[in-house]
Amino acid sequence: MVFLLVAGVVAGAVNAVAGGGSLLVFPALLAVGLNPLAANVTNSVAQWPGYVGIVAGNRRELVGQRRRIVRTSIAAALGSVVGCILLLTLPASVFDAVVPVLVIAASILMALAPRLKRWIGTPGDGTAGERDRALLLPTMFLAGVYGGYFGGALGVILISTLSLLAHDRLVRLNALKGVLSLVAASVTVVIFALRAPVDWVAVAVLAPTTLLGGYVGARVARRLPEKVLRWCVVLLGLAVGVYLLVT
Repeated sequence: MVFLLVAGVVAGAVNAVAGGGSLLVFPALLAVGLNPLAANVTNSVAQWPGYVGIVAGNRRELVGQRRRIVRTSIAAALGSVVGCILLLTLPASVFDAVVPVLVIAASILMALAPRLKRWIGTPGDGTAGERDRALLLPTMFLAGVYGGYFGGALGVILISTLSLLAHDRLVRLNALKGVLSLVAASVTVVIFALRAPVDWVAVAVLAPTTLLGGYVGARVARRLPEKVLRWCVVLLGLAVGVYLLVT
């Protein structure tokens, strides 16, 4: 229980600062004896309060983003439903093969985002802006599919794609990432509670600690320079991607 309590606090804080904290809880659940499917669905359910804490801690940065929040949240929710269905129907071998590649690719995308922005156009370039808006919702749908299917490092994928397509300060996009993570997690909570082998004792231990960690981490993220926040995401994403590949 102490092991899971510590993992929950740290994971909630890491989710708020950079994303990927759920990848700390997933191996922790494996270490205490859960099988991979049970660990995955339990992890997804237990992360939900942490995302509530992130949103609460980022209220100020969400001001003025209402239209963007509504549109991207709908896309992420629909994708999450699809991802949950895929998780409960596809074989485990697909899960093992796809997840590490997605995490590493998202991390590389985050590292290259400033250069890619200069290449594809700036916010003042009307053509680039229109193209990016057209890509944003389909990308959020695919991110939702990933979140429903696995969820580990979903924050890395969300902040990477948002930083490339949404054209805003990273601290505001990080707050939006928290909202979208909460939306995807809410869908998984409902579906997994009904159809998946959730370990509710582990959820009871982890849920309050991820909430605390998420709220504290959101306040830390607000004070970090954008360059530091970006490289926190990149380094954590690469580390967890390599970890999944080798294990």
